[in-house]
Amino acid sequence: MAIRCSRRALCAILPGALALSLAFSERAIAQATPYPARPIRLIVPYPPGGPLDTAARGLAERLKETLGIVVVENRPGAGGNVGADYVAKQPADGYTLVVGAVATHAINPWLYPKLPYDPIRDFAPITLIAQVPNVLVMPPETAARYRIESLRDLIDVARKNPGKLNYASGGNGSGGHMAGELLKSMAHVAIVHIPYAGAAPAQLGMLAGQTDLMFDNLASAAPQIRAGKLRAFAVTGARRAAAFPELPTMTEAGGPQLAGFEVSTWFGVLAPAGTPADIVTRLNETMRAALADSTMRERLARMGAEPSPTSPAEFAAFIKTELAKYERVVKFSGARVD
Repeated sequence: MAIRCSRRALCAILPGALALSLAFSERAIAQATPYPARPIRLIVPYPPGGPLDTAARGLAERLKETLGIVVVENRPGAGGNVGADYVAKQPADGYTLVVGAVATHAINPWLYPKLPYDPIRDFAPITLIAQVPNVLVMPPETAARYRIESLRDLIDVARKNPGKLNYASGGNGSGGHMAGELLKSMAHVAIVHIPYAGAAPAQLGMLAGQTDLMFDNLASAAPQIRAGKLRAFAVTGARRAAAFPELPTMTEAGGPQLAGFEVSTWFGVLAPAGTPADIVTRLNETMRAALADSTMRERLARMGAEPSPTSPAEFAAFIKTELAKYERVVKFSGARVD
C-alpha cells in the first residue's frame, strides 16, 4: 500500500526535521572540536584591584600557556551577586567561568532574601584557588587604654563591660562582620558592630580612634601591623598564616571556647551547572597545575593568601560546609540586605 504525503504535510514536517538535523550537526561539531576552541572568559564579580581580582589575573596569565586566551572581566554589583548570577545563566560549555567567593556562595544566600541564583544547583565547582585569613587587630593606644594584652583579655573586658567595646567591618555580611559575630556567639560577649562602606574606610576609622577593633583582611592589615600602628592578636584561619607564623589562631589564643573558630576569605572557580565532566576535569587539572607554579604561589603569598587547590568534589563539599556555617552566623547576627 503506497503512502501519500501532501505538499502541505511536507511543509509542516521539514522545518522540524531541519532544526533537528542542525542541532545534531552543531553537537557533532562541538564534540569534534578540541576544547578550548575560543577565548575563555573569567568573570570576577567585584571591582578591579582587590585580592580576588589580583589572584584571578595571575591565574589567567598562567592558564594562557595551556588553554590559550583567558580574558578577565569584572562584573561587580550587589555584593558579588551580579557577576555570579550572570555566569549561572550562561551556556554550560566551559567558556564562561566565575571566580566565586565566600560572599557569593556561602554568606549572600542567607543575607539576601531574593538571591537570583542557587549557589549549589546553578554551578559546577572546578577548584578552590586560595584562602586569605582575617586577623583580629586593635590600635596599640586602644589596647593600652583597656589593658588588653591578649585575646583572652579582650574577651574578659567584653564580658565585664557588655556593649562597651565595638568593632568595625567593611559592611553587613562582610567577612569581618561574620568573624565578629562568630566571636560574639562563641565567646558569649556583647560587642557593638559598626559597619563601614568597605574594609579600607573601616580600617581608617579604627586607626583614627572611631572604633576599637576589627577583623581585617590579613593582606590589608599586614603593613600597619609591621609598622606598629596595629596590634594583632590572632588570625582567623584554621592554621597559622605563613606571613605571620608568630600569630596564634583564634582557637589557640582563645582556648576551648573558640574551638573550631574559622573565618577566611576564600575564592575559587566555578562553571555553569551542566558543564560537561570532561571540560570540568580539564579545567581542574590545568588550574591546579597553575596554582603549583612558583610564580603564582609567590603572587598569592604577597597578598597573604594560601593556595588551596582542590578536586571539583572537594570544592563542592567545602561550599556546602561553608553554607551551613554561615547560615548560623548570619541568623545570629540578624543581618539582612533587602
